[in-house]
Amino acid sequence: MSHRLVIFGANGDLTSRKLMPALARLQQMGKLPSGFSVLGITRDAWGTHRLRETLERHAGDVSLQARNALLSLVEYRRAEATDSSQLVEALKPNREPIIAYLALPPSVFLPTLEALAGASLAEGSRVVIEKPFGEDLASAQALNRLVHQSFPENAVFRIDHFLHLQTVQNVLGLRFANRVFEQLWNRDHVEQVEIVWDESLTLEGRASYYDGVGALKDMIQNHLLQLLCLAGMEAPLALDERTLRDRKIDVLRAVRRLSPEEVERYTVRARYTAGHIGERQVPSYADEEGIDPAHGTETFAQVTLWVDNWRWAGVPFKLRSGKALGRERREIAVHFRPVPHLAFEANDPLPNVVRLLLEPDRLAFGVNLTRPGVLFPLERIELSADFTSQELPAYARLLLQILEGDCTLSIRDDEAEESWRAITPILDAWAQARVPLLEYPAGSDGPTTASQPL
Repeated sequence: MSHRLVIFGANGDLTSRKLMPALARLQQMGKLPSGFSVLGITRDAWGTHRLRETLERHAGDVSLQARNALLSLVEYRRAEATDSSQLVEALKPNREPIIAYLALPPSVFLPTLEALAGASLAEGSRVVIEKPFGEDLASAQALNRLVHQSFPENAVFRIDHFLHLQTVQNVLGLRFANRVFEQLWNRDHVEQVEIVWDESLTLEGRASYYDGVGALKDMIQNHLLQLLCLAGMEAPLALDERTLRDRKIDVLRAVRRLSPEEVERYTVRARYTAGHIGERQVPSYADEEGIDPAHGTETFAQVTLWVDNWRWAGVPFKLRSGKALGRERREIAVHFRPVPHLAFEANDPLPNVVRLLLEPDRLAFGVNLTRPGVLFPLERIELSADFTSQELPAYARLLLQILEGDCTLSIRDDEAEESWRAITPILDAWAQARVPLLEYPAGSDGPTTASQPL
């Protein structure tokens, strides 16, 4: 287990909201190793008094004793992350392996990795790269080439905190530990799969990042394609880092590359206009502070993909994510085909649906049963179970695996590139304006075309 965590961008939003609170929780549970320390690299003056305020705001449920203990492990030094000479000075003494966590804007990943390459890190060091990994296929390939100059693949953590959500991991448990589901988890029985991350949140101070990325890159290329892999993969022989990631890459390679005509038919892009979310008045995306309307950035993206292999041929996978929507919906929904013959006098009962709700963690199964009273009437009920809350939140579990050197749930180099290949035809068609940028009012269910059947 590595003992020295170096956070680049230690005064940023990610560090404040996610990393430091996660470390505080690990400290409270006694999971940080003996001799552990944190070095925060910042461009501006920053100190532990600012960290104390951050922990009070974002980790108030952690005991004061644990927060103070973490404060004693943290040191800040000023340096430009893209300047190797400044990094060498900031990292002194540089005899022990470090974990270099790039909590930085994606635009500076390349120069920071170049600076790290010139800093002569100790053997056994690791690097953690937040999403998105690159801006397109070419930049992802360039990042992979550069990162491999300093780190072997098993020391590279391209992270996606979605994979550390309890319900996401339960996709594997549901499929591969229950014979009844795995026998039905294929094209003969499944009609379609929906993978949805709809949220009522708007930009929440992330305009400088989001306006250059948009929903397709921010959510679908990163998170939702990973969920597609877990929902669609073949049974792994073991849950080790090589086998699990091999099965995921099989799915990505089988994803059909859409033609320009298919992109026009099977994708939707839109951005929100002014509206109300509950009692909150929301301005249009184009009027949000820090937004350049000329970018044409989408806040809603829906893509229908097909996995062209033996198990899934012909089954549509609908991936959807949007901001400023009227209701939260975060789930993987597997829609089964209707029964071949219905003896009941009923008007098209709904097919069975297994829904894995991602936040909060919940499993629901929609079934048709007979209602007491009149002879053989059908009614729809939902069998559901709430999962016990995780002992540790996703980022704390993620950090623990990084400290332990377990890269099972990190994204492998070829996996990162295949994810970009899957959506490159969509990016190209959207850049050519082959798919119009629609609008939807904040607080609505999104653009009306998104709900139309295939």
